[in-house]
Amino acid sequence: MTPPAGTEVQVEVEGRRLKLSNLDKVIYPEVGFTKGQVIDYYTRIAPALLPHLKGRALTLKRYPNGVDASFFYEKRCPSHRPPWMTTAPIWSGRNQGNVDYCVVNELPALVWVANLASLELHTSLALADEYDCPTMLVFDLDPGPPATIVECARVALWLAEVLGQLGLEAWAKTSGSKGLQLYTPLNVPVTYDDTKPFAHALAQLLERRHPELVVSSMAKDLRRGKVLIDWSQNDPHKTTVCVYSLRARPRPTVSTPVSWDEVEAAAGGDAGLLDIDAAAVLERVAADGDLFAPVVDRRQQLPRPPSPES
Repeated sequence: MTPPAGTEVQVEVEGRRLKLSNLDKVIYPEVGFTKGQVIDYYTRIAPALLPHLKGRALTLKRYPNGVDASFFYEKRCPSHRPPWMTTAPIWSGRNQGNVDYCVVNELPALVWVANLASLELHTSLALADEYDCPTMLVFDLDPGPPATIVECARVALWLAEVLGQLGLEAWAKTSGSKGLQLYTPLNVPVTYDDTKPFAHALAQLLERRHPELVVSSMAKDLRRGKVLIDWSQNDPHKTTVCVYSLRARPRPTVSTPVSWDEVEAAAGGDAGLLDIDAAAVLERVAADGDLFAPVVDRRQQLPRPPSPES
């Protein structure tokens, strides 16, 4: 039986006592998905998700009154956090001091964050203790209407081909919203001064080869009907939505790892293949495990970027 609205329940998660509230509050009104179901999803996906959160400063994106209401980002880990919650001090030039971010290394911490109605989990590309050293290279493929995820899939295949020619393997995931994201794990000593120019060079190369569909400039007036290869995400001041994070869409869609066969099928025109919600993600992980697992520890050396004219 679901507790009445406004009630609190005490639970024990791996030896930690937690207080959960308003479990029947509807967070996704279009489909009646509740806060209790949000917590249940994150609890069940935790074995796949936690390795991707471990050691990383987490920015919370909270929707206390559901996806149709206002939201806010929270970088500083809330002061009412449990005493066992791990935090990481990260220097903020804007604040002229350190900001203590939440770091979710264990299931109780993930459940606590989910209870805050932080539907979306946004992480740095670097570990908190080496904040200027990204462990991965990321390309965010963002379609400008009327382009869709179908066009993103085509660009993803071209980008993966170029990366392969440079000796780099990439893994794809949906953004959980409109686009696709490619992650190239590095896990070797590099800085953003290495990765950001490299990503920019590849975006320019693809734009030169496929000007009818690819754009590398952030100018919105250039993006209609094209796919922006957003190379600028490779920056210490930016975050990307974590794999397996829910998204604040009408349905509880998820940023989901997808196979290259699925990307190729989507590029053929089947956009529905990449529209994946929480229930489907749990089924996929139960059947196939974490397709994104190599991103955590695969070591790859970053080569010299190709010339945009090549």
